[in-house]
Amino acid sequence: MTAQILVVDDEPDLEALVLQKFRRQIRDGAVSFQFAHDGVDALAALKANGAIDLVVTDINMPRMDGLSLLQKLQENEERVSTIVVSAYGDMANIRTAMNRGAFDFVTKPIDFVDLETTIAKTLRHIEFLRDARQRQAAAERAYASLSRYFSPNLAQRLADDADAIELVGQRREIATLFSDITSFTALVEALEPSVLGPLLNDYLTGMTDIVFSHDGTVSKIVGDALHVLFGAPGEQPDHATRAVACALGLDEWAQQFRERHRQKGITLGATRIGVHGGPAIVGNFGGGRFFDYTAYGDTINVAARLEAANKPLGTRVLVSATLAAKVENFRGRPVGDLVLRGKTEALRAFEPLRIEDHESQATKTYLDAFAKLETGDPGAIAAFASHVGTQPQDQLASFHLKRLLNGATGTRIAME
Repeated sequence: MTAQILVVDDEPDLEALVLQKFRRQIRDGAVSFQFAHDGVDALAALKANGAIDLVVTDINMPRMDGLSLLQKLQENEERVSTIVVSAYGDMANIRTAMNRGAFDFVTKPIDFVDLETTIAKTLRHIEFLRDARQRQAAAERAYASLSRYFSPNLAQRLADDADAIELVGQRREIATLFSDITSFTALVEALEPSVLGPLLNDYLTGMTDIVFSHDGTVSKIVGDALHVLFGAPGEQPDHATRAVACALGLDEWAQQFRERHRQKGITLGATRIGVHGGPAIVGNFGGGRFFDYTAYGDTINVAARLEAANKPLGTRVLVSATLAAKVENFRGRPVGDLVLRGKTEALRAFEPLRIEDHESQATKTYLDAFAKLETGDPGAIAAFASHVGTQPQDQLASFHLKRLLNGATGTRIAME
């Protein structure tokens, strides 16, 4: 790439001397020179040619001197690097020039070896600055894209150093979460676009804010549904704990969002959430054209089916026993041993609870009834009936009571 240099000096012989002294660099395409006789001509040349890389300017010139030119250059958004030329005894002006942004100086009479060295050094500095600006711009573009998927901290790490976290397909242990609003499709048909758009945007903004507060990765957003990953792309030893805490946070926020809109006359279904953990293939599977960081594997399928299982069970959040076992001080009540759609083996699932709910009397009576269900105690029907009598809003307990009244036994539940 040829460096474009503008020499500003009113000495009539300087142009010929510069072209003679730099003839080899000019011939090799390393540099190209333009000339101006004072600051006014220089500004016109810069306006006509925005590709000027370096200005070499004398200080003492007619119409507009070099110091005034430097002041004008400082006012431009695209500041051009400058070298000032002045007599050795004029150090006060040289100091002023440096204070106004000049990168370096040479003294008169000009030593062309010194001028060549100074120009080369300045051009290296310009190239360094140009590379830095390009890296910063690339990082800003990357951050803008990545921040849609990753928490701000992780997005910044990826934007600053794309090699710091591997994004190609790899197998790793993760936790994954799916969320979905019940009967949202029917609501879409009923609402005007002017109402639906802001509602959905507010909902997704709030949900993703919760995800990012737990350093989760939003793998996909499809309509109102979210697919979230923990433990990828960055290592998170506590990914299971983060996933369950995030699920509880999402559930609480979604319930508040639902209540706010109920007061406005808009009835939203409950947000259902399924959480599971295990091995998965994770990476950027965008085909080289799109950024699509996601995960594949049975772990993902199980989490999605747990989310769907909330509907018949009457729960809002289900966590697999596989994941719950990895969560320090996990609190929850057992739901049953679910045979999920497409599966033959049962998977124990839990409804995660906050500490105050876990220690409540209602949870104790539910756990007592479930223990009787597990052991085949015929008193399970009475225990669940008693619990539902005091907690009629407990849809999970009502689900178990109906099963028992219809002749079912045990905790194995086939999810059709």
